[in-house]
Amino acid sequence: MGSNPRVVGWYYNNFCLPGLGLGGATYKAPVLVSTNQVKQQKHSSSSFATPFSSFSLSFSGAGGGAGFRRAVVVMASSGLKTSNYLRHVESLKSFPSGAGNIPQLNAVILGEALASEETDRVYPSEDFTRQALVPSPEKYLEMYKRSIEDPAGFWADIASQFYWKQKWDQEVCSENLDIRKGNIKIEWFKGGITNICYNCVDRNIEAGLGDKIAIYWEGNELGVDGTLTYSQLLHQVCQLANYLKDIGVKKGDAVIIYLPMLMELPIAMLACARIGAVHSIVFAGFSAESLSQRIMDCKPKAVITCNAVMRGPKVIQLKDIVDAALADCAKNGISVDVCLTYDNQSAMTRENTKWQEGRDIWWQDVIPKYPTTCEIEWVDAEDPLFLLYTSGSTGKPKGVLHTTGGYMVYTATTFKYAFDYKPSDVYWCTADCGWITGHSYVTYGPLLNGAAVVVFEGAPNYPDSGRCWDIVDKYKVTIFYTAPTLVRSLMREGDQYVTRYSRKSLRVLGSVGEPINPSAWRLLALLFSPLMQEWFYNVVGDARCPISDTWWQTETGGFMITPLPGAWPQKPGSATFPFFGVQPVIVDEKGVELEGECSGYLCVKSSWPGAFRTLYGDHERYETTYFKPFAGYYFTGDGCRRDKDGYHWLTGRVDDVINVSGHRIGTAEVESALVSHPQCAEAAVVGIEHEVKGQGIYAFVTLVDGVPYSKELRKSLILTVRKQIGAFAAPDKIHWAPGLPKTRSGKIMRRILRKIASRQLDELGDTSTLADPGIVDQLIALADS
Repeated sequence: MGSNPRVVGWYYNNFCLPGLGLGGATYKAPVLVSTNQVKQQKHSSSSFATPFSSFSLSFSGAGGGAGFRRAVVVMASSGLKTSNYLRHVESLKSFPSGAGNIPQLNAVILGEALASEETDRVYPSEDFTRQALVPSPEKYLEMYKRSIEDPAGFWADIASQFYWKQKWDQEVCSENLDIRKGNIKIEWFKGGITNICYNCVDRNIEAGLGDKIAIYWEGNELGVDGTLTYSQLLHQVCQLANYLKDIGVKKGDAVIIYLPMLMELPIAMLACARIGAVHSIVFAGFSAESLSQRIMDCKPKAVITCNAVMRGPKVIQLKDIVDAALADCAKNGISVDVCLTYDNQSAMTRENTKWQEGRDIWWQDVIPKYPTTCEIEWVDAEDPLFLLYTSGSTGKPKGVLHTTGGYMVYTATTFKYAFDYKPSDVYWCTADCGWITGHSYVTYGPLLNGAAVVVFEGAPNYPDSGRCWDIVDKYKVTIFYTAPTLVRSLMREGDQYVTRYSRKSLRVLGSVGEPINPSAWRLLALLFSPLMQEWFYNVVGDARCPISDTWWQTETGGFMITPLPGAWPQKPGSATFPFFGVQPVIVDEKGVELEGECSGYLCVKSSWPGAFRTLYGDHERYETTYFKPFAGYYFTGDGCRRDKDGYHWLTGRVDDVINVSGHRIGTAEVESALVSHPQCAEAAVVGIEHEVKGQGIYAFVTLVDGVPYSKELRKSLILTVRKQIGAFAAPDKIHWAPGLPKTRSGKIMRRILRKIASRQLDELGDTSTLADPGIVDQLIALADS
């Protein structure tokens, strides 16, 4: 072994946990041994045998966390070279000798210490890994490789675990993603006859889960709650389904759902699916104009809403919004005959609710009268399941259309593996069902797995900022899926709201809604540490929960790039590796695939079951937007960086790339640098016109609670960016922000920030979807401070 390289690394549990390799290179692996073995050998040099290879090591005495010492390893090179679709994960094939040489590697294990840099790894505990559904890179590689080489067989085996009235045609998948070869087409399980409501509810009852809690509902006010078992859920779904059939709703008809997070929202989704109707949920808070646009586009047979809802101390009169939207539709020749209205007495009385006789119907007056059984409308796998409208800064909202079979299989599978779901878990996703996250990971994904789901009506800071952790303790939540913006906003309020609760039930955390920067990742991990000490520093604590930092889109239906807890080391801020069946590629401006360490446009080659099939009524726009930019690929619209170890880092929308004097700078990169400053709680960056540089960098900065604005701090923030990225990326303007304009799901509305930055205040557009519309006026007032 005289010619073999010396590698600095760590050992853990007898086997290597390296960085996962990249394409076209030869790798040597740093590794980890168990804490006990390190303690026994940390002052000696010896040979050590693993199940995979033999090598010699010596311990230098430098600490890397509780019980860890840096080790010098002499190990044979694997001579590995990657190719084709396994370019990002091929190194796992000969695990453990597949990682690159990573000198000065800082390795930690959840429960002992927390990593601090993008090059750091965070490892799951031995206990977690032992029980994980995908416990090792080898298992992942085995499954991933089959999902790419034999997608029909892989997905057919998983689909067979669900109920199909009739099996699909011989061809599991049929696709054309190349616009040069004709119309774009994606079909999965065509000819298969099934029903997603049956698989979510009836199938679980038949499996003996009828008495299991399906939904824990937590109201806006403390002490207001409710539960539904799977049997009770089925009864209420059937009653609503029977009513919808009675008023003439048939298979293929659209139903608009404009409800807050009441139990009636997932009930309405499932009732529509049961009878083959196409539901289109509109976030309850969208303006009358936004709602009317969606009604006029899909022409529903009915609208389902409630009279009002309390969000924190604020009353939102939803029925008034619906009335205005329906009046606007009527002026444009579109009429809706039925407005089914849930009487939400905690927010508004019937007497104070405006009413149109003949059209408006109280839910409680009619639904309980209907039978608690309802026949299933069996549908083809490619029959539509739901429409979900996404809106850009301009133009008509896009009606993303998802079909039944492929979406059902994909959301169930991504939920199961990305959260390492166990039957004993209690799961809570803080998203609203008005967004795709609520479709896939509040309702369908969890219920298809027979999970117990928490549904929360209220605001996370009401009556105080400890509400989330109170709910976690109350229902013994084990899997918590939220947006990093929510976590950051709560952490600004101080650790006293966190440490008063135990949070000991938690075992897996998830992040959704934005590219999460490393600081936010560490904050999320530290949030659940019993040794809660500092917000923005590398703290030695008990961060024991793996974090699934997921990347996906409304259009993808489910997770695309995501960690699998227990399968491999995580890097804070990285979405890591592709889910089964997903082939991400990074291309340059000409559409040429880039190998190894690179940065460019994120595309996907080949389809996956959860992919959307079209934009409702506008297939041409579907093809032009998503498939024309790079022929043969699905274009995500996102930028992506792949590091030397093959990890994927999402850099934000490509239209969020700022071109400063010829330098293309991702907004997420500048935001990460700003947030690394110990006095910065949150940041959002947009581009503005600059007479010299073409574009300048305009940064909205929210400070840690109690930190005053100052010229010195502004200079310090700019200096932080200069040091971390370079002088070319230094912000031209720091705009103090008491908060950022966000939707209730936590998404930052950058369209509004661009208008404020460029002083186009008469073009702010619709701000009704914001969790706090008043923040816009505060930002405008601080524009010149």
